[in-house]
Amino acid sequence: MKITIDCRHINYRGGIGVYIRELIPFFLNSNASIVLLGDEDILRQNSHKNNVEIIHCSIKPFSLRDTFAFPKDILKKINTCNAFYTPYFNIPNGIKIPIYSTIHDMFFHDMPNFVSKPGLMTRKYFLKRASKHSKVIFTVSEFSKSRIKHFLGDSLNVINASNAVNVPSHANSHNKPIKKKNILFIGNIKKNKGLNILLDAFVQLKKEKFDHELVIIGSRHSFRTSDKESSIRLDNLKEYGVNFSGYINDAEKWKLLSESALLVQPSLYEGFGYPPLEAMLSGTNALISDISIFKEVYSDFPVFFFKSGDSSDLHDKLLEILSGNKLRPLHLSEALINKYSFEKTFSIIKKTIW
Repeated sequence: MKITIDCRHINYRGGIGVYIRELIPFFLNSNASIVLLGDEDILRQNSHKNNVEIIHCSIKPFSLRDTFAFPKDILKKINTCNAFYTPYFNIPNGIKIPIYSTIHDMFFHDMPNFVSKPGLMTRKYFLKRASKHSKVIFTVSEFSKSRIKHFLGDSLNVINASNAVNVPSHANSHNKPIKKKNILFIGNIKKNKGLNILLDAFVQLKKEKFDHELVIIGSRHSFRTSDKESSIRLDNLKEYGVNFSGYINDAEKWKLLSESALLVQPSLYEGFGYPPLEAMLSGTNALISDISIFKEVYSDFPVFFFKSGDSSDLHDKLLEILSGNKLRPLHLSEALINKYSFEKTFSIIKKTIW
C-alpha cells in the first residue's frame, strides 16, 4: 500500500492542523509506503524513515491552480500511489486514484449568516466537489456525519474518525497544581465561538465585584477578526480583568490549563470542540454551551452546561460554580481518559483505506 497524504495544512491553527499533525506519526509508523505532499523543509523534520517520500508543493489549497491546473509532474507521482488522503476538503485537480477526504463540519451550511454570500457559495462549491470526488469522507463526530449527509447526500459513505487530544503525561495525576482565579477561553474571534456571550457574562460579574480574571489563550494581535464586535470590545476590556496569554507553546498551554479554575467554551457551533477535553485531562473543570455536538462528545464527562447563546444563564452558572463551592478535584476514569485518542482515529482510517 502506497499513500499520498496532503500535509499542506500542517501549520494550520485549530482543529485541522492538530488533526493532521497528530495523525502523521501513525501513518509513518504503519506498514504502508508514505508520500507526504507539502513544504519539504517542514516535512523533513518529521520524516526520517525509509518508507517516506516527500513531494515539495507550495500551491495553496483551494487556489485556482490547486483546483484547476495542478502541476502534471506532481500528479504523475501522486497517481502512482494506491490512495490519496487529505485532512480537509480540498482536492487537487487531476487525481485518478481513490481519494479519501475529511470534512470536519458543515458550519457554513448550518450558519450561513456568519459568512458573506460569495464566501458561502465558494465553500459550498468545494464541499460539493469533495463529496463528488471522494470515495470515503471522514469526519470527526456523529453530529458532523449527520449534517454532511443532510446537506451533501444521504448516500455518501461518511465515516466518523473522531477528533481527539493527545493525553498529557500529568493526566489524572494526584499532584495537582494550585488553582488560580482564572477563567480560561481557548478559541479565536469567530462568531461561532461565542466569545461575545462570555464577555457579556464576565463583565457583569466584574461589575458585581467578582475577583476572577478572564484569560484568553493567544496574542491579541494574532487573533482572527471576523467577529468585529468582539474584536473592538477586547481593546477596551483590560480594566475588567480580560487578558491575553500571548503566544505560548504546548507545554505552557497545558500548564495554564491545569492552573485555571475553570474553562468556558461558549460555542454556538462546532464539529467536535476539543478544549473542554484538554481542560479535563489537565484536571480543570469545563463549563460549556449545551449545543448538540457538546451533548454528544461530552455526554459521559463531568462537565457543566449552560444555555447556548444565553449570557444571563452563563453569568448565573459562573456565579454558582465559582462562588458556590461547586468545583471538586477532577479525576477522570481511565475509560474517559482514553475515550478519544488519535490511535483510535488512525485505526479507523487505516481499516478504511488499506
